Amino acid sequence: MFYLCAINSYKHLKMTETSELIERIIEGIQEKKGRDITHIDLTKLEYATATAFVIATGNTKIQVEAIADSVREYVQQKTGQKPFNYDGYQNSQWIVIDYGTVFAHIFLPEERQRYNLEELWADADLRHIPNLD
Repeated sequence: MFYLCAINSYKHLKMTETSELIERIIEGIQEKKGRDITHIDLTKLEYATATAFVIATGNTKIQVEAIADSVREYVQQKTGQKPFNYDGYQNSQWIVIDYGTVFAHIFLPEERQRYNLEELWADADLRHIPNLD
């Protein structure tokens, strides 16, 4: 009995940590005026290796880099978490930041349209975050 309670408590703690991480990623994106933010919740998909994607758009390569930098700095400052890895700074058309089970994807508009992750994961729960103006 105690063992089952401990497992449920651990799962709840992990989901709380994940939710906080997702919210901090969103705030980091908004800090640099990232647009069209979408949270893709993958938790109900048994074949998904991640629990969530957070996707956003920057208008220029410089803004894509600034948004990615903001996410990494903001998340570390607010939660103490550093990404396991990140990639895409070479051309800054699509930067992905890997936090283990949560991935932040920052795109240029044409790259986001080309890869269309929202359509690829259409069977997941999508939450669109209103743009800050």
